[in-house]
Amino acid sequence: MALPDKNKLVRNFARCPNWEEKYLYVIELGGQLAALPEEHRQDKNLIAGCQSQVWIVMRMDETGALTFEGDSDAAIVKGLVAIVFSLYQGLTPRDVVELDVRPFFSELELSQHLTPSRSQGLEAMIRSIRAKAAELA
Repeated sequence: MALPDKNKLVRNFARCPNWEEKYLYVIELGGQLAALPEEHRQDKNLIAGCQSQVWIVMRMDETGALTFEGDSDAAIVKGLVAIVFSLYQGLTPRDVVELDVRPFFSELELSQHLTPSRSQGLEAMIRSIRAKAAELA
């Protein structure tokens, strides 16, 4: 997966002059996610608390780092999934549990533009990933 790292995300968002540009960039990021195989679109990978359907598959590789796959039926939400993956990609389960990514969404100036239901869905994704990471840690 060729998602930008955290620093590059900040730089790219800073270049967006307005919310519409940021919105389009979020959708573009979602388009960079690899297609999620049909066999992963199961209830066990579905994130509860999202208005849209969101599937997240998390695995630990041989080095102990986490890898992610995911998808959503809504373009903007798929972009949010990609951003969350950018923040957590390559971290160990313990790192994920200890890292609070919420301030990062404020830094990108996304938090204030998301609808309450999208914000709740984002929170549900983060909670789910951290809970699964805690099980692996």
